[in-house]
Amino acid sequence: MDAVFLLIHKVSIQMSPSLSLSVTDSLCVCVCVCVCVCVCVCVCVCVCVCVCAVDGTDRLCAPSRVLHLRQLPADVSEQEVVSLAAPFGRVAKLIVLKAKNQAFVEMASEDAAAAMMNYYTTATPSIRNQPVFIQYSTHRELKTDNSTNQRAQTALHSGNMASSGEGRGLALAQRPVLRIIIENLFYPVTLEVLQQIFSKFGSVLKIITFTRNNQFQALLQFSDAVHAQHAKAALDGQNIYNGCCSLRIDFSKLSSLNVKYNNDKSRDFTRADLPTGELEPPAAFGTARRRGAGLGAGPASSPQPRPHHSPSCVVLSPGVSMATVPSSLVSPPRVALHMAPPAGNSVLLVSNLNPESVSPHCLFILFGVYGDVQRVKILFNKQENALIQMSDGTQAQLAMSHLNGQRLHGNVIRVTLSKHPVVQLPRGGVGPEEQALTRDFSGSALHRFKKPGSKNFNNIFPPSATLHLSNIPSSVSEEALKELFSSSGFTVKAFKFFQKDRKMALLQLSSVEEAIEALVELHDRQLDHNQHLRVSFSKSTI
Repeated sequence: MDAVFLLIHKVSIQMSPSLSLSVTDSLCVCVCVCVCVCVCVCVCVCVCVCVCAVDGTDRLCAPSRVLHLRQLPADVSEQEVVSLAAPFGRVAKLIVLKAKNQAFVEMASEDAAAAMMNYYTTATPSIRNQPVFIQYSTHRELKTDNSTNQRAQTALHSGNMASSGEGRGLALAQRPVLRIIIENLFYPVTLEVLQQIFSKFGSVLKIITFTRNNQFQALLQFSDAVHAQHAKAALDGQNIYNGCCSLRIDFSKLSSLNVKYNNDKSRDFTRADLPTGELEPPAAFGTARRRGAGLGAGPASSPQPRPHHSPSCVVLSPGVSMATVPSSLVSPPRVALHMAPPAGNSVLLVSNLNPESVSPHCLFILFGVYGDVQRVKILFNKQENALIQMSDGTQAQLAMSHLNGQRLHGNVIRVTLSKHPVVQLPRGGVGPEEQALTRDFSGSALHRFKKPGSKNFNNIFPPSATLHLSNIPSSVSEEALKELFSSSGFTVKAFKFFQKDRKMALLQLSSVEEAIEALVELHDRQLDHNQHLRVSFSKSTI
C-alpha cells in the first residue's frame, strides 16, 4: 500500500502545474489510480483523492454565483470579460488578474451563473479567437474594493446598462440580429470587413448593408443570439480604423434577415446559390417595414446638430492592442479591431461631367471633402472626363463611394478607379487652353486633412441637402448668410445656428444637387477681412 500512495502522490505532483492556475481559487481534481500487483494474485486498488489547490481541504466545486475564467489574453480588458457574462444577466462583481490571465465574475444570481455555465459547456467562449475556460469557483462571493477597482466598475456599469437587469439581459440574448451604424465614415467599410470583424464572436449567417438618413448602416445576423450579445458588448463604440469609422450597435427587432442576392450590398453565407442581382432595399427586410417595426430595437431619434469639434471616441491604432482607458461610463474602449485601412490606386477617373460648367477648381473643392486632392486633369479631347489624384488610395476609395452617382451641374457623374498611378502635369509646348485644364493642388491651403488627427476626419458624410457652415464671424448674421446663398441662386429652406457656438450653423437647401453646387461655389468664400466660410455636408437635418 505504501507503493500505492507513493504513486498517487507522484501523479498529483505531475498534474498540479497544469491545473493550479489560480492562487485565490481551489481546483477540484479527482485522481483515480488503478494499481495491479501480480504475485500469483491480482490486487486492484482504486483510490479517489480530491485535491484543493489553496487550503488543502476536500471541497467539491459546487454551483456558485462566482465563475472562474482561465487562459484569457494577456492584455484582456474588463469589458471583454463582462461581455462574456452580460447575455445571461446582471454582473455583480468582477476581478481581473491580468498577470495570471484569469478573472472572477460574480453574477447577480446562481441561476444566471448556471445559465452561463450550461451554455459555454457546449459552445466554448473565446476572446480575440483565444479559447477561454470557465468553471465554478469555490468562492461564494467576491470581496472587492470599489475605490481601487475603477476600471472594473466602469465595465460593470456598461455591461449592465446593455442588459438592463437579469430578465432583460436574457430577453436580449434571444435576438441574433444586430443593427450597426458606421459613424465618421472616413474609409469605406465593406461587407467583407464587417464579416471579418464580427465573425470573431460567432458564426455570421447574413449581412445586409444600406444607407439611411445619410448614414451607412448594416443588419447582421448571427447563428446564435448569445454571440450577438457578446459582439455588441465588445464592439459597440469601437473604431474600425484609427480615429474613424465608429461602430454604433443596437439589437434589431428582426428575428432573421431575408437576403435575396449575394453581392456587395448583401450576403447570405449559408446560400452560395443566390443570384447577384441588384438588391432592392424594401425587399431585404421581409415584412418588418409593413409592420412598422423599423430596423432597430429602439425608437428612431431625431438627429440634432452637433459641433464638428465634438470629441471622438477612443483611437484604436490598426494592428495594436490598446490598454483599457475608459472614455466614458457608457462606451469604454474594449478591444482593438486590428483592421488596416484599405490600400489601392489614388487616381480616380470621373466621367459624364458637364464640360460647360466643370473646372479643375470645382472638382478640387468637391472631391476635397473626402480627401486632399493633389492634382486634377480634365482631358482636353474628352472634357466630360477628368483624372483626380488623391493623397492615397483610401481617400480615393472614400470619394468614389460617396460621389459616384451624384448629380453635378445637371449630370449624373460616374467615379471609378483609374489605371494611371499618377496624374501627369502638362509638358512644354502645350497650348494655354490645355494647360489650364490641369492643376497642381499639392500645396493648397484648402486641404482639410493635412494635419494628423484633424477633427475633419470625424465629420465626413455623404452629400446631403443640409450643409454645415463653420468659421462664421460674430459680425455675420443669419440674414446675411441666407442672402449669400440666395443671391447665388440657391433656395434656402431652413437655417439654424448652433446654440453653444454661433461660429457654426446648419443650412438646408432644396435638394442634394443644389447643396453640392453651393458647397463648390461658396466654400472658402471671404466673409470679412480675415475669415473665410467653411462648408461641408451634414448628417443632421433642421
